[in-house]
Amino acid sequence: MNDESQMTLPDPRTRNPLVFPGGIHDPATVFLSEVIDHPNIDIGDWTYYNDRNLPDDYADKLAPYLFRGAPERLSIGKFCQIAQGVQFITATANHPMAGVSTFPFAVFDQNRLSSYRSSLPRGRDTIVGHDCWIGREAMLMPGAELGNGVIVAAKAVVRGKIPDFSVVSGNPAQIVRMRFEPSKISRLLEIAWWDWSESKIAKNLHLIENADIEAMAHSMEE
Repeated sequence: MNDESQMTLPDPRTRNPLVFPGGIHDPATVFLSEVIDHPNIDIGDWTYYNDRNLPDDYADKLAPYLFRGAPERLSIGKFCQIAQGVQFITATANHPMAGVSTFPFAVFDQNRLSSYRSSLPRGRDTIVGHDCWIGREAMLMPGAELGNGVIVAAKAVVRGKIPDFSVVSGNPAQIVRMRFEPSKISRLLEIAWWDWSESKIAKNLHLIENADIEAMAHSMEE
């Protein structure tokens, strides 16, 4: 049995939090808050990304069309787990559709590029809730919104709003199942363990890992 007094969380300010036996840090696993400095991207603590290709620019890798100062934002909550190849296709990836052609002529003209960007309509922000697991090569389309505790299957293409604690798969992504019954989901949203203090989360990891929701609720009230 685990010694609850010894349970700890990794330092959220660590770039490479996964440590192999022998003390070697896995270079492929990064806390995104420590490798992304982008004015349009918000990353919660303990959210990690794993990529064996070791990108030079993590913001560009994950959200290749989200330029600095774009009309929309990408917001990712705490404790999310993001696999290699995941991409967020934000609204500024769109082409002009009011004319006869959708070819983005202004993109190739330095004299018109800035005015072209400023003329783009503000798309919806892309939002990922807390404790979401996004599988390998999944794609979130412009304005996608994941609730808390969502699991996205590998290579799924996600559009629209995905409810809390659902499992989605396919293109377009559809709900495969709900992780918990409605009453438990409501209770988990009230508990919101991801907003607890670091010490309280560490103290109650055994409850979180074993889905002891009522004990978690009792701990919340302490």
